[in-house]
Amino acid sequence: MKTSIVLDAGHGGAEPGALFQGRREKDDNLRLTLAIGELLQKEGITVWYTRVDDSYQSPFEKAMMANRSGADYFVSIHRNAMPVSGSGSGITSLVYQDEGIAATMARNINQELSSIGFSDLGVTERSGLIVLRRTEMPAVLVEAGFIDNEADNALFDSHFSEIAQAIANGILDTIWAEASKTPASPIYYQVQTGAYENRQEAEEQLQALQNQGFPAFLVYEDGLFKVRAGAFLNLDNAVRQEQQLKKLSYPTYMVYRPVTF
Repeated sequence: MKTSIVLDAGHGGAEPGALFQGRREKDDNLRLTLAIGELLQKEGITVWYTRVDDSYQSPFEKAMMANRSGADYFVSIHRNAMPVSGSGSGITSLVYQDEGIAATMARNINQELSSIGFSDLGVTERSGLIVLRRTEMPAVLVEAGFIDNEADNALFDSHFSEIAQAIANGILDTIWAEASKTPASPIYYQVQTGAYENRQEAEEQLQALQNQGFPAFLVYEDGLFKVRAGAFLNLDNAVRQEQQLKKLSYPTYMVYRPVTF
């Protein structure tokens, strides 16, 4: 069965969310949500959105939209703020209860975001939030840095693509780990270290990896030459190899593929 997710860009319309020096949370939320959705769709995930423009739905309406969709997961994207501007910094994820799949996804997302440079403020229970309390699937609300903190905003803007990829990776880590528990749908994991339009550049990185003893190979996909290392049925083995590659300063991205027989 194909996995599906509802992505919610927090606030919208007449409800701008947090404001700081002309910056509106609702705009950052929507831009980031759409970028995450595009990345998930490329991995074969069915994505629905609560909004794709500057419109408003109440938290209850968003929860009901998610429930009617029958999706497997729900993730809401926000930016944080403090009563005193600049006094807060970092990322956090909120869950209804700190247990189960939602808590795992929240920690996976936080771990990925902290690798970009954000402080990890942890996972917090917020049982009063309607989008977490009334949704019928595992639900996470991500606070992607503080909008009233100039350093967090600078990181958000300069590493926007990496932030979107990090959240997508955290979601995918959880989805595929859950899928791999089902014998009928095994998954294998590959660690991608580069994607190039120029084949020669890809082959140069491929050769470097092979010279360092990694089981690297090249695939052509979506118009790009992609360099990958290993194909693991066990996620822990893939993570260990990813850590080895990161120590050598390779940019890494976990790729998940179903095993075909």
